[in-house]
Amino acid sequence: MSGDPQRHIVIIGNGVAGITTARNVRKRSDHRITVVSSESMYYYSRPALMYLYMGHMTFDHVKPYENGFWEKNRIALVNDFVDHIDPTQKTVHLREGGSLAYDDLVLAVGATHNVFGWPGQDLDGVQGFTNLADLHHLERWTPRVKQAVIVGGGLIGVEVAEMLRSRGIGVTMLVRESGYWNNVLPPAESHLVGSHIREHGVDVQWQTELATINDNGDRCVGSVTTSRGHTIDCELVVLTAGVRPRVDLARSAHLRTGRGILVNDYFETSEPNIYAVGDCAERPGGKVDLLWYTGRAHGQHLARVLTGERVPYEPEPFYNSAKFFDIEYQTYGVVPADVDDTSCFLWKGADGRRLLRIVLDGSRVVAFNAFGLRLRSDICLQWIANGATLDHCLRHLRDANFDPEFFQTIKQIQAEAA
Repeated sequence: MSGDPQRHIVIIGNGVAGITTARNVRKRSDHRITVVSSESMYYYSRPALMYLYMGHMTFDHVKPYENGFWEKNRIALVNDFVDHIDPTQKTVHLREGGSLAYDDLVLAVGATHNVFGWPGQDLDGVQGFTNLADLHHLERWTPRVKQAVIVGGGLIGVEVAEMLRSRGIGVTMLVRESGYWNNVLPPAESHLVGSHIREHGVDVQWQTELATINDNGDRCVGSVTTSRGHTIDCELVVLTAGVRPRVDLARSAHLRTGRGILVNDYFETSEPNIYAVGDCAERPGGKVDLLWYTGRAHGQHLARVLTGERVPYEPEPFYNSAKFFDIEYQTYGVVPADVDDTSCFLWKGADGRRLLRIVLDGSRVVAFNAFGLRLRSDICLQWIANGATLDHCLRHLRDANFDPEFFQTIKQIQAEAA
């Protein structure tokens, strides 16, 4: 069984899910661990890629661990591409030749950007933005770019818009919805973010989709045509209309897949001794968790399973954080896009860039949205878990304040709520 000593655990993928699995297996056991990645030798923070492009950081800054960490912790790294998996022989075959025998195999292969068969989507100058290779392509391509089109809103779309605007590149964003992310955010939050994006010089075209990407005559992007029939001249198209789990490797090994690689509550796939975690995994009920925080939680839990503690995974209350240009965003619990304002406490700053929404179920606090405020995740999640009242949260709001620069805002919220 997985708790036996000296098993060889091979992990494909060195993102947060795979590396968290490796680190926690090492903390709990002496198992032999090998991490295989064709993308980069060393683990790095994918959410920080935008800061490399904007010159705020170097690659060494986004590596959480020094290069010597891996040898010190007896985690072997293989920089290669996995061509195929043989579950019968329990072997991983590598593109550069050779193979790795495993006792347990972990698929942590992540996700990639969606494509929907648009004419011209294979032209040079069309790309997504999910990994280091995408960053390198963007770096090579943007010196020739004066105008870019971003297809789809969402968090990655705004990241790319900020990156390109930092270099003075014109940006048009095509958004299918009538407001920014309004299938996720309530109207007040959607309006706040949409207005802020436009303030930064992004031409947002609502209720507009991509129809075709047009060739400039040299197999490169020359323009796009929108669903409204408009033509926009551009040299770059970035596809950010969501992401999809990487399942090709699993399918070729005849693992069961749906939207992602199907797993049970122990992250076991349909083949013995093969597991999947992170963005590529589809949990029971069709749940695909496409977030950094959930990838980390998957890895932490799978390490327990791999070291003999067979307990089912129970997800923590939902939370996420991001940044829309200058506005920080945090959410705890589930805030529906169609939430009834009468069941909420809602505070909006006069500057139009700060907002706090606290959602209630009866007298219990069940969720938070915070824009332009920095709250402590442990306090907010504790309040939700304990069923704290709105009065308690407002009186103790300073306890959740993460940064002294916002003390004055906390006082303002408390005064207006009194």
